[in-house]
Amino acid sequence: MTKILKSISASWLSFSLAAVPVLNSGIEFPGANAVPAKASPVFEWNVSNSPGVSKNLSELYNRIHLDNFGLSRTAFDLALRGYNYLSEKNRIINADYLTICDLSQSSRKKRLYIIDLKNGRLLINTYVSHGRNSGGEFATRFSNRSESLQSSLGFYVTENTYYGEHGLSLKIKGVDKGFNDKAASRMIVLHGAKYAEESFLSQNGYLGRSFGCPAVPESESAAIISIIKNGTLFFIYHPTAKYLNGSAILNDNG
Repeated sequence: MTKILKSISASWLSFSLAAVPVLNSGIEFPGANAVPAKASPVFEWNVSNSPGVSKNLSELYNRIHLDNFGLSRTAFDLALRGYNYLSEKNRIINADYLTICDLSQSSRKKRLYIIDLKNGRLLINTYVSHGRNSGGEFATRFSNRSESLQSSLGFYVTENTYYGEHGLSLKIKGVDKGFNDKAASRMIVLHGAKYAEESFLSQNGYLGRSFGCPAVPESESAAIISIIKNGTLFFIYHPTAKYLNGSAILNDNG
């Protein structure tokens, strides 16, 4: 599959596009000493006439009923905008999958979505955590700074796997300059965690939080990593004005 505006022909539209939710995930334990920070303002982004969004792929949102799974239409359209931009720049190695982490939702919701663009279906819908200092149930604060313990918004390209403190983990390269390009030095990776499991949520009434990593349920992490590793696009979204106005990728001036 090549660039977004050319790669998805009308042929796939004839597929039976039944959404298939698979996984349930979460992230690290909330710290009692979380440092409060000023929340960023939010606003609604008008994507209806935005360039760089394929009409066919945009229609996928309705065809597989992503609204029924809680995914923001704005998050989806902006993810496609970034997908197209980075495809044009040859930054995406494997264009078959698009992962969206919709941090506009409560951490009690399954807000991680892995979309199979090649076959037009929702492959995985599960839990994902945000950073300890990004907020409690809802993420409201974001940072690119080391030791901030906050999530970083924007587009990432997945890299190789390795075994670390959390077992099998996936390196993700931040490509949104000024917003997540320090991910490598901050050791921001995708990994599994028990505090991201649905059982943790049921027992504690909230999902655990991480040091800034997008953590997923430990029981599902291997399956997730095997699908999206090695060059797929990963987008962490929140309607924060600073990011939506400042991202070179979203504003096509990078």
